[in-house]
Amino acid sequence: MRYLPLTGADRSAMLAAIGADSVAALFRDVPRAAALDGLLELPRAMGEIEVERALERLAAKNLPASTAPSFLGCGVYRHHVPAAVDHLIQRGEFLTSYTPYQPEVSQGTLQSMFEFQTQVALITGMEVANASMYDGATACAEAVMMANRLTRRRRAILAGDLHPHYRETTETYARFGGFEIVAREPDPAAADDLAALVDDGTSCVVVQNPGCFGEVRDFSALAAACHRAGALLVVVVTETVSLGLVKPPGEMGADIVAGEGQSLGNALAFGGPHLGLFAAREKFVRQMPGRLVGATVDAAGRRGFVLTLATREQHIRREKATSNICTNSGLCALAFTIHLALLGEVGFARLARLNHAQAVRLADRLTALPGVSVLTDRFFNEFTLRLGRPAAPVVEALAQRGVLAGVPASRLWPGRPELADLLILAATETNTEEDMTALAEGLREVLG
Repeated sequence: MRYLPLTGADRSAMLAAIGADSVAALFRDVPRAAALDGLLELPRAMGEIEVERALERLAAKNLPASTAPSFLGCGVYRHHVPAAVDHLIQRGEFLTSYTPYQPEVSQGTLQSMFEFQTQVALITGMEVANASMYDGATACAEAVMMANRLTRRRRAILAGDLHPHYRETTETYARFGGFEIVAREPDPAAADDLAALVDDGTSCVVVQNPGCFGEVRDFSALAAACHRAGALLVVVVTETVSLGLVKPPGEMGADIVAGEGQSLGNALAFGGPHLGLFAAREKFVRQMPGRLVGATVDAAGRRGFVLTLATREQHIRREKATSNICTNSGLCALAFTIHLALLGEVGFARLARLNHAQAVRLADRLTALPGVSVLTDRFFNEFTLRLGRPAAPVVEALAQRGVLAGVPASRLWPGRPELADLLILAATETNTEEDMTALAEGLREVLG
């Protein structure tokens, strides 16, 4: 084979050394249902120009959020990213940098991570933050495992309006990590009485703010109830911009905050890469996953930066690592840091107020339509409409009209007929008055 230098004899020798009778035996742990049976139905060979044309035809089938009125949200949000962000992160010293094992030659990378940690701690109201994680969903799972270690308990309670992707990721970790998940069912009509479920076997309660249906809550009372039972409160934040206006989790008594940082500095990019945020109380820092950058001084008294905590499997023995996630999304974290630094504290709060105002304006216009109602008036920039008819066909019909109208709840929670008529929409600073008009008029036509 052109790109594989090993001969058949080489491969046979390696298989014999490990005691496998064939290459296929190396994949015996892959479930049969997940394995391909033969080659995919793809053209065997095409010229470069033919490949380009084929990919262009496929791409033309998409309706990108940047080319149409878009009200998509549910964990990934479209915000304006200043041109300076992309320009700076593409500088060679940032774009090609890797894990700063040698602090003496990695001061720029370490300082940017330190600034990122400081920003995350400030906006979440927490005392310490790590140097980023893979994404919000895995950060949520890591938060539960951290709570398990701290409390020496093995049961976590997940709120019903936690994003289902975060729930599913945490359940996957639980299945292989040997701990229990009590996941509440989504009920947009009523708030979960989570405090009543907490007992002496509960390690933590995981909530999302704003919730997946958009509702904003104050979890101070729940935090107190968790602490009385010796459990921890984990607050998940999927829309980082909300922290410019909504009461931060730290002020509610949260012990751990896990979130998604995509909203700042990182474009939608058809689903990634994303950026995991993770913050906690300082007294829990020794059990925090990932890496922590600290400031110090060198022998000459000059300020410098070093990795002060590195509990990943690359740095210490695998079985003692608090996390086995290798990727800390360093470049995405840098984009986050640059964007937030450009905004500043005043600009960040102004952006949050603008997002909320946009959502209020949109909700007022849409609820003026016959038969349309909003589930709650306590939202940030995302809210849920009840349409009185299945939302998925409505979204498809509006897409045919060139409008990305949001996410039907049935896509996130399939097989739940009571959620079929719910449509989750987000409005940000990128939405114009013309966008809102196109959505309102299109919705009026589709609903008849």
